[in-house]
Amino acid sequence: MSNQKIFTIDNMSLQELDSDADLIPLMTPEDEEEMNNEVLPDDLAILPLRNTVLFPGVVIPITAGRDKSIKLINDANKKGKVIGVVSQIDEDIEEPTTNDVHRVGTVAQIMRVLKMPDGNITVILQGKKRFEIDQFTQEEPYLKATIKEVVEKRPKANDNEFNSIVESIKELAIQIINESPNIPSEATFAIKNIDSNPFLINFVSSNMNLNVQEKQDLLQIGNLKERALATLKFMNIELQKLELKNDIQSKVRSDLDQQQREYFLQQQMKTIQEELGGVSYEQEIEEMKLKAKDKKWNEKVAKHFEKELSKMQRTNPNSPDFGIQRNYLELYLELPWDEFTKDNFDLKRAQKILNRDHFGLDDVKKRIIEHLAVLKLRNDMKSPILCLYGPPGVGKTSIGKSIAEALGREYVRISLGGLRDEAEIRGHRKTYIGAMPGRIIQSIKKAKTSNPVFVLDEIDKLSSSHNGDPSSALLEVLDPEQNSDFYDNFLEMGYDLSKVMFIATSNSLSTIQPALRDRMEIINMSGYTIEEKVEIAHKHLVPKQIKEHGLKAKDISIGKKELEKIVVGYTRESGVRGLEKKIAEVVRYAAKSIALEEVYNVKITEADLIAILKSPRLERDKYENNDVAGVVTGLAWTSVGGDILFIESLISKGKGVMTMTGSLGTVMKESITIALEYIKANAERIGVNPEVITSNNIHMHVPSGATPKDGPSAGIAMLTSMVSSYTQNRVKKSLAMTGEITLRGKVLPVGGIKEKILAAKRANIKEIILCNENKRDIDEINQDYLKGLTFHFVDTMKEVLDIAILDKKVKNPKKLI
Repeated sequence: MSNQKIFTIDNMSLQELDSDADLIPLMTPEDEEEMNNEVLPDDLAILPLRNTVLFPGVVIPITAGRDKSIKLINDANKKGKVIGVVSQIDEDIEEPTTNDVHRVGTVAQIMRVLKMPDGNITVILQGKKRFEIDQFTQEEPYLKATIKEVVEKRPKANDNEFNSIVESIKELAIQIINESPNIPSEATFAIKNIDSNPFLINFVSSNMNLNVQEKQDLLQIGNLKERALATLKFMNIELQKLELKNDIQSKVRSDLDQQQREYFLQQQMKTIQEELGGVSYEQEIEEMKLKAKDKKWNEKVAKHFEKELSKMQRTNPNSPDFGIQRNYLELYLELPWDEFTKDNFDLKRAQKILNRDHFGLDDVKKRIIEHLAVLKLRNDMKSPILCLYGPPGVGKTSIGKSIAEALGREYVRISLGGLRDEAEIRGHRKTYIGAMPGRIIQSIKKAKTSNPVFVLDEIDKLSSSHNGDPSSALLEVLDPEQNSDFYDNFLEMGYDLSKVMFIATSNSLSTIQPALRDRMEIINMSGYTIEEKVEIAHKHLVPKQIKEHGLKAKDISIGKKELEKIVVGYTRESGVRGLEKKIAEVVRYAAKSIALEEVYNVKITEADLIAILKSPRLERDKYENNDVAGVVTGLAWTSVGGDILFIESLISKGKGVMTMTGSLGTVMKESITIALEYIKANAERIGVNPEVITSNNIHMHVPSGATPKDGPSAGIAMLTSMVSSYTQNRVKKSLAMTGEITLRGKVLPVGGIKEKILAAKRANIKEIILCNENKRDIDEINQDYLKGLTFHFVDTMKEVLDIAILDKKVKNPKKLI
């Protein structure tokens, strides 16, 4: 065996192979069986290895330079040639003791000993079996110990999973050999010729590019299948590293080739330009000088431009700085310095345009007309900075276009949603490669005027990061006292934004920085009422969808009654986006029928809606009756409009315990507690027997239990519900109420009155109880929406009960005591 010259692998990952090395052939299954049958001696000389781990069956060369190691090898070579090999815990220790070596190692057979001219010894070892040190018996002249064999748990021959793992190890080993430039492709034959699965695993583990500790961990795994899985994991990592390394080298080589190509092309272009008589960049500079004469900029900007142009003339055209300087000067020439569009002061025309494009939104329209009126009287007024705040789909963004048309100005818009880099607002310093101005200056350049209508969309969705806080950068943009000299990092000069009309849009005010919110004029755009949605659909959405689907007005007709059915039964939103989608679905039905030459109803009916849109799933609650004690109709505000809310209470024999259900929030629970305590404190005055309260439990519930509910506005409804349950008296028919309560018996005002009133009307409510201070909210509502409603304005809870509780028992009243 020692006379054969056979090729093998020394290190699978990094080291080059020497095909002339005199090494031992690969292990066969017969060799492995013979090795497994060998009996280990009771004690062995222990050879510590500094930087490697020996695996069973694997052949490795070891160079011994320590005196102890040389003596051990010489002694063992004379007797039996069997030693124990363990790896050091710390390879830097020169003279390892019993505590400096791992306890698990491999019994090794000395195959050959070669003496080197420098006095060192090179020994070729072949691993046999794993062992564990039981006890050290000698430290001088070298380590010696009693050992015990470490039995390896091997899978069954028909274990398909293990066989698959072994096949994967072979495939990965071949891939690694192919990817690595340092391993000859002939090494593939060595891997393919290994028939023994355990030896393959040990062989690959030994030759992988792992540190000593990782190899030691593999050696110590007693289950062969688990060791194979661990080896496969390390091989995957090794392959990924090689692929990444090769990919990077390929990209670098490609980049260098591209740079050389560009350099040669530039040299050729330079030669051609010189032959044609002149250099093109000089002509560019002359064109810039001519354009600069026509600009309306002030003296300060003109001097700065001339200075930067002179700097460009001194710059080598082939240097990167030349391109940056040219972009910088081109921006100066393209910006509309002191160029403004003339405002159209026809107020009636402006009002007509605003009403044409948007239904409702009276507060916004009023503010725009006011601004136009003042601008007409005083021409140099600074533009207002508005923030339109409201739910999605109510027309905040689209109204910006209408305002621009009404004023006769250009319209630009940037979306701030998800913006988290301050440089997006202020720009980059032009010293950086790829520097550019911020989006404010870019948009002004695009508008070609210094007084556009500028929509800052989704200003509440700005975020901050390690690149800065964009909302802080906007503080200067949106401050009328500062934006006359807005500083952009790329521009390096102040730019006047004071004539720009900024309109920000937001769904929530809570996420806007307080200092930023303070600089803007907040205009609340609440959700549309059902009546307003019907009008919007009738005047805008239906004609728009008919046009977009290639139909004519005579091809389909949707009445207001059907539109209301769509709004109520198929949408639940503040805006009209969902409504437009449903209308589009109805129009598509007509378009399909026309295309297929089918018969259909031109005038859409409710039956047609059910056939096209299926059964409505979002029908709102209607008032029922007053036959049951403790059921009161409350009014609620939601982000998609108003709604009625049934408050239910029930008494049962007990000890006065209160139970609350219905996904109620903290404030709502507090309102129930206040109402109960008020009833206890004033029982006789409001007609409740105190014994009924103490001898009965009361349960308060608000239906739609899966929907979270909170807020104080149901206070008077809860009070009325409890009194009705405790007295078993009827609640006044077709009555709804909303208001906050206090322990003193006061009724406080609440918000969302407009939406609540409209919800009550839709639910066939005839009378509504409100706080006296909410009367001003009623006065602001269109009187057409209030027809058929009677309002009771109250200040105290006693007044509420006098109106709401009748002196008449319900059907089948409970026996109270």
